Order: sequence, then C-alpha cells, then structure tokens
Amino acid sequence: MRFGPQVCGDLTSAASREWLVPDGLGGYAMGTVGGLRTRRYHGLLVVPGETPASRQVGLVSLDPAVTVPSGARVRLGAHEWSSGDVDPRGFELLERFDLVDGLPRWRWRIGAVVIEREVAMLPGRSCVSVVHRLVAGGPVRLELSAACTWRDAHGERRADGPVPQVEAVADGAVVEGAYRLSGPGWAPEGQWWLGVHHREEANRGLNPDEDLWYAGRFVGELERPGDTVSVRAWAGRLDEEPPPATEIVETARRRNRQVVAAAKPADPVEATLTLAADAFVVRPGGRAVDVVAGYPWFGAWSRDTMISYEGLFLCTGRADEGRELLRAYAATLSEGMLANTADTGRVEYNTVDGTLWFLHAVSRHVTVTGDTDLGDELLPALGQVVDAHVAGTRYGISVDPADGLLSQGAPGTALTWMDARVYGVPVTPRTGKPVEVNALWINGLAGLAELTELSGRDADELWRRHGQATASFRERYPAPTGWLHDVLDAPAPAYPLGGAALHDDDALRPNQLLAWSLPYAPMDPDESTLRRIGDGLLTPLGPRSLAPDAAEFVGRHRGGPAERDGGYHQGTVWPWLLGPYVDACRRGKMSVDDVFVGIEAHLTEYGLGSVSETADGLAPHAATGCPFQAWSVAELLRVRRKSQ
Repeated sequence: MRFGPQVCGDLTSAASREWLVPDGLGGYAMGTVGGLRTRRYHGLLVVPGETPASRQVGLVSLDPAVTVPSGARVRLGAHEWSSGDVDPRGFELLERFDLVDGLPRWRWRIGAVVIEREVAMLPGRSCVSVVHRLVAGGPVRLELSAACTWRDAHGERRADGPVPQVEAVADGAVVEGAYRLSGPGWAPEGQWWLGVHHREEANRGLNPDEDLWYAGRFVGELERPGDTVSVRAWAGRLDEEPPPATEIVETARRRNRQVVAAAKPADPVEATLTLAADAFVVRPGGRAVDVVAGYPWFGAWSRDTMISYEGLFLCTGRADEGRELLRAYAATLSEGMLANTADTGRVEYNTVDGTLWFLHAVSRHVTVTGDTDLGDELLPALGQVVDAHVAGTRYGISVDPADGLLSQGAPGTALTWMDARVYGVPVTPRTGKPVEVNALWINGLAGLAELTELSGRDADELWRRHGQATASFRERYPAPTGWLHDVLDAPAPAYPLGGAALHDDDALRPNQLLAWSLPYAPMDPDESTLRRIGDGLLTPLGPRSLAPDAAEFVGRHRGGPAERDGGYHQGTVWPWLLGPYVDACRRGKMSVDDVFVGIEAHLTEYGLGSVSETADGLAPHAATGCPFQAWSVAELLRVRRKSQ
C-alpha cells in the first residue's frame, strides 16, 4: 500500500488511516499514516501482560528533528494538543507512506534531503526497532526525542502524579524499570509535555488528554545516503539485548513473507488478509496460542475466536496451532459452557452461542484436515455439552422438550453475540429462542453426530434430536414478512421476563443468515427471501444489524459509551456477517462476486490491510470500533478463499 503527499499531508486523511505491527504476544506498535497519535492506545512499544487485554503503553513516540546542511532545524513529528493546536506538523513534509510486507515506512523530503523511517517488532518478543535512513542529500544531524509513559493502555497518566523514573544505562535508559531504550548519543532531559490530545478518544466520549514524559533524546549523524540511525526499545529481559535494529526489520519482513507464502494465497487481496489474520494469533507470555479479538483494546473472547477459527487457522496453513487452541479451550468447559473471556479479571461463562461456535470449529477442523484423532479426543467433552444443554445450564439455557429448540435468557443478561448493555441493561436481550442460536444448535448436533460415527459409535440419539429440532425450525421460524423470525417465544414488551405473554419477534436482522449458511443449516435457500434480506440489510462493508425502516434503527455508531453501545446492534454494520451472507447466497446459487468490491477497497481506508469491527449503518458507512478485528478479517478471508 502506498500513499502520496495529498493523503499524507492532509491531516484528516492521514490521521484516519492506522497501521499496526504486532509482536506475536498480544502487544504491538500502532499509529497513523501522518504520525499523529489519535488514540490513547497508540505507541511504538505497547507491552502485553499475562492476558491479551492487559497491555501497558511504554515508548509513546520518537519525534525526529533534522538539522540540514543550511543549519535549519526541521521537526518531523506530529502532536495535537488540548489547545487545539497541531505542532509540529511533520506530516506536511511527507512525500510518501508505504506499508511493505506489513511494515510501515515513511519518507520525508526537506528540499534535497530525503529521510526514511521503518518500524518493526521482533517476532515473539516485546521489542520495537525504529530505523532512520538517509536516502538523498546530507550530511544531516538527526535528533529523536523520546516521549514516554508507563500506564495501562485503557487509561492515561497525568503530571500531577509521580514522575516516571528514568535510569541511565549504556546507550540509553531504563524507564520505570519496565522497558529499555537504546540508541546513539543519548542525552537525558526530563520534563512533562502537558495536554497531549487524542481526537479519537474525544470522538468516543472518553477522556482525550494525557501528559507525556520527555525522557531524553538520541542524536546521530547521517553523512551520506544509506547511513542509518536506529533506536530499539524492549521490555521483559532488559539485560538481554535484542539483535541490531536493521536485523530486526529484516527478520520481521522475512517472517511476514513466510506467513503469506505458507497460506498459498490466490491473489494480492488474499495475501493481505493472510498477513492481517496473523496479527490476531498470539501466544501471551510465550505460552499457549490464543486469539486477540481486535486491536487496540480487545483481548481474547471465545465467541470471536470460534467464529474466526476457520479463517484464521484453516485458511492460513495453521492447523497445528489451531489444534492446540481447540484443546486448550475445551479445558475451559464447565456445565456444558465454554468460557467466554478472562479479560475482566475473572473467567466468565456468559454466552449462549460461543459454545455452539466451538462445536462448529471442531467439526470444521476435522472435516478440513481429516484430524479424526482430535475429534475422538474431544468427543466426550462435546457429548457433555449436548447433555448439559438438554438438561439445562446457566442463564436458563435449555432445550425445550416440546420442539427440541434451544431457549435462553435470564434477567439482566444478553447472551447472544448481540450482547451490548447500557448501564447494565441489555439493549437487545433476545430472550427466548434466537434464530442463529438454533441454527448453530442444529448444526452442532449434526456435526457431533458425524464425529461420533467417525469414531465408530452410535449417533442415533443425536440424529433424532437433530431431526426434531430441524422440523420445528422449518415449521416455526418462517414469518409472514417473507423472512425468518429473529426470536421465537420472546417475552412480550409489556411483560417482564417470565411473564405470561410471549411473542415472536420478526425484526429484519442478519442473524437468520446462519439458517442457510452453516454446513448443516436447517433451511433450504430461497432466492426471494435472501434478496429481501440483502435489499434491507446489505451495505458495501457487510450487512446491517437491523433494517433502516425499524423504529429502533440507529444509523450512526457514534458518541459516548452509552450512545455507542445503544446503537451497537441497532443498525450498525458488522463486516463479519458478510461471511454468512455470502455462504447463504452461494447455497442458493446466487452470484455474490460483486459484494467484495466495497470491503476490499476498505482495506486502505481505516486499519490498513485489515477490516474494521463495525461501520455506520448510513452512507458513507464510515468505519467504527476497532480498526483491526479478527472475525471481520477471518470471515472475509474464508469466503473469498472459497470463491477461488
């Protein structure tokens, strides 16, 4: 990807395009094309903790300043301040930004002097390398001012608190005993930069300002083209120096090329998505493999992981790692439920569909890879999942013996993927029998029956349950509107949970797509129904979560936390749903080649080379949420690969 001066030099365009360089552990370097930090999460060294979500921001920025042969000193960094000023404005001197093999590269021109910067992280270690190279002109003197902090990635640090402790060591300094800076000509400084502003946090209704500690500066000479001045920063084993900075860049580039080559992509878009997928596969603490749901603020969530599983692992040649992940997640099963997350500091079992997506992931793994040994190993645990759902488990999750369908719901909970809550109150609780939950239940029963038969065991009872649920699904879910009910047996609005009155919710939502898209989907495709769904929900970036003519429709996913969560599933676009939409249409023999045009163009518009979490339901469908989202990337990669 390449952008010229008209994008780089325009602050709105340059600051709205973000790059990400992961370390393979859950940490990263992240920023914008123009160099302006727009989020509290942006930094050159963001250090992972014990879980993927527990990150600390360390080295925030290295602001370049160049003294050219004329003696003029030119600053190339960029900061926005609480006053509204943007100073310095180094982006105005950018003649190009490139994303090459997943690594960002900037090119500044100051008259005849041209300087490049590359950023890379050492794979498998919390270590960043920042390399500056003189391309033309010179000689020049390069100063790199290190703005530092040490804080939780979700917060900010202020000058009215303790001053960061900076200890001088050979070739640099150690900050807060947590990370080390190393480079040429270190000169300690030590002062607060007050009122650094993050425009994206302001847009999200969060505290947008923080103070940074100017720890010191590195100084080097670039005498002739090809000369470099580099800085490394690393956490963890501070006394164990990483390789030279230029070697780190080459190591990262070589590894990224190997990741892409192993997936055997059919075209450049698939290659881009393969590299994007790699960012989400991590080993926190260097231990078991896991999946980051989205950068920069999410950690690991089982629902997201299992929806993403086929795209992230089976479509990229990572089945061995996938096997390891499935076994690890199986160990979290409790009362027939898969743990959803530990991001909150404790293990939570609060999803009705995450476990069913796990059944789907295991089934797909065995089907695609032929790994029947894993199927045999997990079969007892999967059988216990079905038994627990039949008997009843947490949150009212149980099979209705009258129709064989799965029901769920408890006061104050939102157990489906539409799980947003505002002030503790679910926005879309969907209590009753949600359509996608029962499509997943039926799909899971069939997948488990096949695994059971592959192991040489009797699957008659599973097939009986599958047959009953399928017949009930086909009888009960079709609505007079021409599409499927979103929820059956839901409490009527006038009645509290558990009240006497029930109704069937026929809101036009995309959840019903799973009734046609899954391998063992309960419904036969109907072109007229799918066209109604497409006409009402489809956008260039994927289906909306609610049709625009609904009274509850929210067209802009904007504002503070309560406002954003209130509209999260009320019309906001979710790119991951493009996967089920494409699968459903293909099963109905409908052409879908044109649906990829908008989302492929999106790869250069927000999180570079990746796919966003969400987008506005109204045109121009501006991206929102995480710029880099696992299931969005995984589902696009999966369905595009199927089309090759």
